[in-house]
Amino acid sequence: MGIIPFVYYIFDYMCTKFSNLLYSGNKAVVEFMGFASCLAYLTFLLIYFKEYERKQQIRQYSDLTKMQLLSIQKEIEQVKLSEQKIAILRHDMRHHLNHISMLAEENDMEALKTYLAQTVSRIPDLDMHFCENRAADSVLGYYCALAKREGIPFSAQIDLPQTLPVDEIDMCLVLSNLLENALEASLRTVPARRWMKVNAYVHAERLLLMQVENEYGYYANDREYLLAMKDKMQKGGVVVPLVTSDGPFEENLNGGHLEGTLPTGNFGSKTEERFDVLKKYTDGGPLMCTEFWVGWFDHWGNGGHMTGNLEESVKDLDKMLELGHVNIYMFEGGTNFGFMNGSNYYDELTPDVTSYDYDALLTEDGQITEKYRRYRDVIAKYREIPEVTFTTEIKRKAYGSLPLKEKVSLFSVLDDISAPVESSFPQSMEKLGQNYGYILYHSTLDTEEKLEKLRLWEANDRANIFVDQKPVTTLYDLELLKEKELDVTFERGADFDILMENMGRVNFGPRMEHQRKGIGQCVQINGHMHNRWRQYTLPLDNIEKVDFSKEYKEGLPGFYRFTVDIDETADTFLNFEGWGKGCVFVNGFNIGRFWEIGPQKRLYIPAPLLKKGENEIIVFETEGKTCETIVLKNEPDIG
Repeated sequence: MGIIPFVYYIFDYMCTKFSNLLYSGNKAVVEFMGFASCLAYLTFLLIYFKEYERKQQIRQYSDLTKMQLLSIQKEIEQVKLSEQKIAILRHDMRHHLNHISMLAEENDMEALKTYLAQTVSRIPDLDMHFCENRAADSVLGYYCALAKREGIPFSAQIDLPQTLPVDEIDMCLVLSNLLENALEASLRTVPARRWMKVNAYVHAERLLLMQVENEYGYYANDREYLLAMKDKMQKGGVVVPLVTSDGPFEENLNGGHLEGTLPTGNFGSKTEERFDVLKKYTDGGPLMCTEFWVGWFDHWGNGGHMTGNLEESVKDLDKMLELGHVNIYMFEGGTNFGFMNGSNYYDELTPDVTSYDYDALLTEDGQITEKYRRYRDVIAKYREIPEVTFTTEIKRKAYGSLPLKEKVSLFSVLDDISAPVESSFPQSMEKLGQNYGYILYHSTLDTEEKLEKLRLWEANDRANIFVDQKPVTTLYDLELLKEKELDVTFERGADFDILMENMGRVNFGPRMEHQRKGIGQCVQINGHMHNRWRQYTLPLDNIEKVDFSKEYKEGLPGFYRFTVDIDETADTFLNFEGWGKGCVFVNGFNIGRFWEIGPQKRLYIPAPLLKKGENEIIVFETEGKTCETIVLKNEPDIG
């Protein structure tokens, strides 16, 4: 800052001269000197703040260097202390081993377990390594030590690589500033409420766009909701361009597009017509089909696998690339493993099948299709496509027919795989802490003389009804909304069971708000509400607890066990012809649902689920319709 007095001297001299000239009456000189004085003053300010900024930067770098030096000194001190501790530990270790040896010779196992537990509990946690980046690790270690010294709980989830895509010093300055603020804020807080927590990771470097909502214009038109979603994303650190995606019609775009985001469309045909509508909303911005529907999903009972028109689809892709941009839905659809299929609901429930093949470019098991080859040829007109050698061979294999090994009824193993919850009225899955699968409601008919009328209130999605462990009726979807007339006789005190299945939650439309599964309100029998229920949640996530040594009864829900010995793992497909409805577990993994109504006729078993040697397949079937065998084929059959 030595230049400051000199600048001040010049400034003072010019002001004196300006005053003398002002009295001389020379107008030109007066105007020029005023300009020169202002210019000199601005130059002075510029030099001053530049020098101040440089000093501040040097101070920050110095502080960071000090922190790193302190951290290194602590590490050196820790090494010195470690050398002393090692000598002590050698002595202690000999003592511990002698004591353990004595207890072992005396065969005093309880004392031995207690001594080991006490010894392990006294071992301190010395792990102070947070991430691979040395500079960030030093800063975190420094503030972690300060926090521990002040008794402040400190936790960190750090995923920073050794080399960062940003300036390392800048990043450390930001990190240390944040931690310093957090430390000061904690110290100003009452001890019981003090804490420090830091999460740091590298943002996805290839993230191009973020979508605010998906087809919201098909669903509703709440502008405040869309603005709130956009605001949350931006406050959460999203810096890439935002888009909305809606049906390619003006009413959908009116309800779903948002200022400050790029509107895009979802469609599968008539590209030029759809883009003409979209142009009205993009304000000259790029045109994009965000979901180019190359096929469609199947739902149970739809009559056959859904496929698109390949020739028209190829033309649409060509036009999209000519006029704008495209995201293919689906490039590879995959599988709804477990109970993770969704459902639609317009006039009725239409749950998706297990396969999400979608007539996509790659099959469910990753095989290349003719559609893939035709699309590749179109894309090659607009972009150079490099030659690619595929390194993974996708093998399919038929393992043949497998005979049934063991079977057991669901009613026999209920208490093994579920803990009953009792209540006066039936409760939904969700109220009982369950999300997916089945739930069984058990009661006894102590006051009823006959079962003539039955209605389940707020029930979803499918109910198998049993009296005295005999099938009475099955109610599905719309049938659950009305009273069912029956003619069932029984002796007083008969068992009454309802097995409910969650067929998949509706993921679009007003029905999304009514997706509690099981029975949510009550069961009416002959016009009156029936009370006293024992409820068994059955997510079937503990299939290993099924005891096949227990009783089996024909015609009831049950578990069926098969095994297959293999010497080579490959993709295979389970043919469930002859079976009714249920799901399948391969080596404990739920590969999805089956249902005789189709269109899907085989379930996909990926090779990684199999192992060399013996493999276990357990089928859970609910309709009492079974076979003595299952067959593993080398080709899919999705209808």
